[in-house]
Amino acid sequence: MIKLRLKRYGKKREASYRIVAMKSTSRRDGRPLEELGFYNPRTDETKLDIPAIVKRIQQGAQPTDTVRHILEKANVFEQVRAKATQ
Repeated sequence: MIKLRLKRYGKKREASYRIVAMKSTSRRDGRPLEELGFYNPRTDETKLDIPAIVKRIQQGAQPTDTVRHILEKANVFEQVRAKATQ
């Protein structure tokens, strides 16, 4: 199963995360299938590749709870529903 989840990088106590598509059995900082965005919890900054995320979700990728919350704030699921009705 493919998961959309966070991959940690950065210094100690200054973590940033990349939103990536990975197999559910691979480790947290392993090689991703695709990098889909960026999230910085200290500044609450996000940069998302929305067309790629929508494509992965339509293919059956499951976001983790944290990634789901980030995507809901960016209204990505509305675009998934809009593409599904087309």
